[in-house]
Amino acid sequence: MTTQARRTTPLPSRSLTGLLVLALLATCAGVLSAPSASAGAARPPGHTVVDVTDFGADPTGAADSAPAVAAALRHARTVEGPVRIVFPRGTYQLYPESAEVRELYVSNTVGADQRYRDKSIGLLVEDMDDVVVDGQGSTLLYHGLQTAFAAIRSQNVTFTGFTFDYVAPKVVDATVSAAGVEDGRAYRILTVPADSPYRVEDDQVTWLGETSPVTGRPYWSGVNGLEYTQIHDPAARRAWRDDNPLFTDVASMTDLGGRGIRVDYTTSAAPADEGLVYQMRQIEREQPGAFIWESSDVTVRDLDARALQTFGLVGQFSEDITIDRVTFAPDPASGRSTSAFADFIQMSGVRGEVTVTDSLFDGPHDDPINIHGTYLQVAGQPSPNSLRVTYEHPQTAGFPQFYEGDEIRLVDSATMRPLPGGAATVTAVEGPSGRDHDVSLTDITVTLDRPVPDGVEIGGTVVENTTYTPAVRIAGNTFRNVPTRGVLVTTPRRVVIEDNRFERTTMAAIYISADASDWYESGAVSDVLIRRNTFVAPTGPVIFVEPTNQVLDADRPVHRNIRIERNTFEVGDATLVDAKSVGGLTFRHNEVRRLDRSGLIAVRPGALCPAPGTSVPLRASAAAEPFTTPLYTLRGSSGVLIEGNTYDNGLNARADTASMDPAEVVVRHDAARVDADHVLPVLGATTRFHSGDPATVAIRPDGTALALRPGRADVRAETPSAPGPLTSPPVTLSPGADPASPECAQP
Repeated sequence: MTTQARRTTPLPSRSLTGLLVLALLATCAGVLSAPSASAGAARPPGHTVVDVTDFGADPTGAADSAPAVAAALRHARTVEGPVRIVFPRGTYQLYPESAEVRELYVSNTVGADQRYRDKSIGLLVEDMDDVVVDGQGSTLLYHGLQTAFAAIRSQNVTFTGFTFDYVAPKVVDATVSAAGVEDGRAYRILTVPADSPYRVEDDQVTWLGETSPVTGRPYWSGVNGLEYTQIHDPAARRAWRDDNPLFTDVASMTDLGGRGIRVDYTTSAAPADEGLVYQMRQIEREQPGAFIWESSDVTVRDLDARALQTFGLVGQFSEDITIDRVTFAPDPASGRSTSAFADFIQMSGVRGEVTVTDSLFDGPHDDPINIHGTYLQVAGQPSPNSLRVTYEHPQTAGFPQFYEGDEIRLVDSATMRPLPGGAATVTAVEGPSGRDHDVSLTDITVTLDRPVPDGVEIGGTVVENTTYTPAVRIAGNTFRNVPTRGVLVTTPRRVVIEDNRFERTTMAAIYISADASDWYESGAVSDVLIRRNTFVAPTGPVIFVEPTNQVLDADRPVHRNIRIERNTFEVGDATLVDAKSVGGLTFRHNEVRRLDRSGLIAVRPGALCPAPGTSVPLRASAAAEPFTTPLYTLRGSSGVLIEGNTYDNGLNARADTASMDPAEVVVRHDAARVDADHVLPVLGATTRFHSGDPATVAIRPDGTALALRPGRADVRAETPSAPGPLTSPPVTLSPGADPASPECAQP
């Protein structure tokens, strides 16, 4: 079939069958009627207000509001002009059995797998223009597996003013609340959140979803460690992917009640993971947590997203999406540390501008923000001016990748460079529509406005839709407890990442790829500005540029024009920038601090308890070793400028190069050295000492301490460092104290 980027006739809604009980309840509540707009709700100028409680929605949270909400949204679709759908403040229960259902195919989820083609959607805005869904401070509690909200073929849509959460989400957070050895056997006691049902029998645990009130069966189930685990350390405020030892070498398992499970082992080694949280889940991303498709001017603002069930918020072939003041974080009272089954935000084939501002991203199972297009691989050439292309990654298929009038770029998979000949325009498309399964879900045929250029190779060339590539602004956000990268972005349009705080990301905080061999996420960047961000305790490289080109040619780089300016890095022994195949990379006026700078130096007095009137020699020494990891790694790149950065003592300001001319790296007014170690000493050229009580202990010009009277005074050493002086922890001098007392013993 031919697909176009146009709104089409609304699809008929399809509720699940066998819901007589809920249907009767909905009818009794007046859900099946279509009352007029609520007279009592606030009415912005020009907006018709549709109040979900007029359709039977229950703000007390006692009854299922899903039938009423679906009816209210269907009615809103018939209203002429702007409409505001309001949820009077309260708690609304939303079960999937009465939600709207659509056959949909979504990027980075389950691909063409027909088991998951039907998606239940709690709040569906479909084929509408100028609509606001206003929660008015309400809480929406979702049950089972469903998409929280969606905008499909709609314009000027805003979702605002509500908190949403899932009951018994598909991630189990098991905390090791106690561990040790008894009678020669190791044990752990696991504590799970109150809304994680389970059953212990035959020395294994079966995790259960909530029981459906319609079928009487749990919405999902799984055994022991499920299929995937990551680990969260609340004390260190870090999460990472790792193996799960909880259910290995099990001798017995006991349900202790009160959400506690005791696991005894056949081994005798005491577990060393008390206090850690094992976040366990299955791996199928059945449907998106929220969905924006073939829509424009969609805003998600002032929401608390406590959980995203099975995937994140997906924007797919849409235009101008804004995410503003959204808290993606678990409910502190829930006992959970996970708030997303995978990514938080996935933008796949979006044009216009994607803006993500002033939001919190805390506790995902994958990347908080991923913005990309999709490369499709050339699989055939049916005619001189057409190509048959295919989705290559199994998680992405079934939806249109091109529309008539779009521009495409042909890219060589080995070099990741565009083929000569420039862009072509699509004149016809045959392939999946994104909402049916009667055609191939992986193959698309595109007809172009000119002959296919020379150099296209079946299996060796990929196609990128350059029309659906956005400008991006990511600003003022905080990223915490992230097991992967913080931001992934690949788009040729302007990207600004500014004023964000990245805390302890376990992989790169910012990752720029362009991948034609694994995830097939396009494409090359040409204008990226990374400025005024703070990176705290990242695992290096902090900024990672890694396209998948197999042929590395510094004269023909994949990415261009990346500027990293005025950021603050608080790092361990890590690389700041690892950049492959970049033409034009600037690292300028950044401040690089060691995480352990408060303990880098120490003061060593000749005595701790001098007699009043005597002098004590003071000496400063390095309390930690210099780091040796180069701060920069550059591969196959050109036009690199490192300028005016400030580095803490004890860092190695080295820039390694490979597969490029080292002369392509210019260093100005900077301590960096190209292909040579430049380990900055921990102790600066001068050291000063300070007394916390100069009337008791004075510091003389020669750097000795003079005990003036009995008492106590803290003495510190200070040495210069470019980001600011390093100060030692205090050492207490006690003039007049008994030299035999413990306080006078030198460490």
